Formats: sequence, structure tokens, C-alpha cells
Amino acid sequence: MNPSLSFLVRLSLVLFCIIAMGYLLMLGHTLFAPMFFSFLMALLFLPVAVFFERKCRFKRSLATTVVVLLMILIFAGVIAFFSTEARSFTEDWPQLRQNGLQAFYHTQDWISSKFHINAKKQWNYINQGAEKLVAQSALILGTTLTTVSSSLIFLGFTILFTFFILNYRRVLYVFLISVFAEAHKNRVEGIVKRVKSIIKKYIIGLLIQMLIVSVMLMLLLSLLGVKYPILLGFMGGIFNVIPYLGIIIVLLFSCLITFATVGSGKVLLVVIAFIIVHAIDSNVVMPLVVGSKVKLNPMIAFIGIIIGEMLWGISGMFLCIPFLAILKIIFDRVEGLHAWGMLMGEEGELDSGKRRILLARARNKR
Repeated sequence: MNPSLSFLVRLSLVLFCIIAMGYLLMLGHTLFAPMFFSFLMALLFLPVAVFFERKCRFKRSLATTVVVLLMILIFAGVIAFFSTEARSFTEDWPQLRQNGLQAFYHTQDWISSKFHINAKKQWNYINQGAEKLVAQSALILGTTLTTVSSSLIFLGFTILFTFFILNYRRVLYVFLISVFAEAHKNRVEGIVKRVKSIIKKYIIGLLIQMLIVSVMLMLLLSLLGVKYPILLGFMGGIFNVIPYLGIIIVLLFSCLITFATVGSGKVLLVVIAFIIVHAIDSNVVMPLVVGSKVKLNPMIAFIGIIIGEMLWGISGMFLCIPFLAILKIIFDRVEGLHAWGMLMGEEGELDSGKRRILLARARNKR
């Protein structure tokens, strides 16, 4: 961007580009969301593809096919695991329903004694809510079917795009380098290498964090005697990818299961267990495993989650953090955008960001 332009003009151009990019992402969410997820999967499985090409002497197309088949097996194993747990949950549903009703009656008696609201009024409140729920049942069913079909489409596109990105990665790299002027070639190569390195480390760190959180939740929930500790533990690890909101969603679901199976006495213990896991994750696991790879301040991460949900729904909430990390890497290395990189980073990076801005201004004066 030309530094001779006024601040308002440069700010307007940057904001216009951001808004235009966001609008395009919103319009093409069916295409762009699986494409970006495939890009992350391609970076994760790239060392495996390189191993097959160099060590096993496979052609690139064969190596890519083997890698994609391996990815499909992993996806199938995860889906089979959750399907098995969901089947067990369905088989235990009558018992859960009976326990839930008993807990509900106990709660109803407690409300009557503490707040002097008789059972008839309580049932009136419940029936009013039930009527609204039944009136929206068709909408809920339609939304569920749409979500299932969208998930299948997302998975299919992810597999295809991962194959294409891995198989034609050389073409994509040469295009990305050649599309910029020769004077910027070294900088573009540096950005591409930095993005590939940081995002790959970030994904690996994220998987390690998910595993650690899952194991901690499984152990604590098992010690508390909560039913389905493995399912709830894995859900906690996966949804923990969504900062702040993910752990709350799993906590509410776990409290509901605990309330229906072992009564309300252990609900508080489950809440305490989740708080302990979240504290260990935020103060120990996250800084050591993930925090050193992508340094985004919590405010930007939270805003990114909201915008990601608005653009791409649940998939946007999962993909927003690596997307913001890529933007920050670009902002930190492109003159005129250093301030945006400082805004997205942590307070400890302010000095290095100021130095980059001063060096850029000194080069422009020459």
C-alpha cells in the first residue's frame, strides 16, 4: 500500500478489503469452509506424503491417495466411536428418562418448599414452554436434517480438496510465488514457509491439547462415577478447540447427564472438575503446547469466534483461530499492516511490532 496516502484513505482501503473478503467468505461458505479445513489437513499430513514419495519411492498421485485413504480411516474410526457411544446412550435412554423424572420430581418438591410455587403452576410454566417447542418442532427437524446433510457434504469436499492440495501443491506454490512482483519474491517465500511451519505446529499442538484435556476429563468423571466418561471426555477435548464457549457447552451437557443418572448431588462436583481442567488447560497446557505457536490475544480470539460462527456456523468457530493466525503472520510481514498484527498479538509483542513499523518508515524515507 502506498505510504503517501493519508491515514483515512489507507484505513478505508483496509476495512473495505476486510469487509469484501468477509462477504465473499459468507457467500461461498459451502466451498471455502471445507477448502480451508482441507488446507489444514494437507499441512498436517504433508510429512506423511513426503515420506511415501521419498522413502517408499511412490509417485505423488499414489502417495496422495494413500494419505487420503489413511485420513478417511481416521475419520471413520472417530465416527464409529461416537456412533457406538451414541448407541449405548440410546439403549440406556429409558433408564435415563426414569432417573431424570425422579430427579425432576425431587426438584419440584424442593421448589415448592423453598419458593412456595405449587406443582400446578410449575406444570403450567412447563406446558407453555412445551407448546412453543412443539410449534417449532418442524423447524427443529428441518434444521437437524440440514445439519446432517451439510456435514456429509463438508466431509466429502474435505476429502477431495485434501487430495487436490497435496497432489498439486507444487503448482499452487509456484503460482503463489509467481503472482507477485519479483521484488517481493523473497518476502512471499518467507511468509509461505512461515505459515506452513506455524500452522503445522499449531495443529499438532492443538491435537496434543485435545488429548490431554480428554484424558483429564475422563479420569475425573470416572472418579466421580458419571456415566459415559469416555464420550464426555472426548467431547470436552474436541469442543475445547472453541475457546471459552466449547468447554461451557460440554459442561452443560455433562451436568444434564449427571443430573439424570446419579442425581443432583454430584452436579456441583462435575462443575468443579471442569473448572479444574479448564484452569490447568489455560495456565499450563495451552501456554506450553499451543500458546508458543500462535500468539493471539483473547479479545481477538473471542471476536473471531463470533465472526466465524456468523460466517460459517460451527465449522467457522473451529477454523477461526488458525485463520486469524495466518492473517497475523501476513500482517506482521507486510509493510503498512504491522499495526494490525500488533492489534491481534499479545502485549509482549508490542516492542517488536513498533520496531517493524519504525524500520518500514525508515526504508520508505530513503
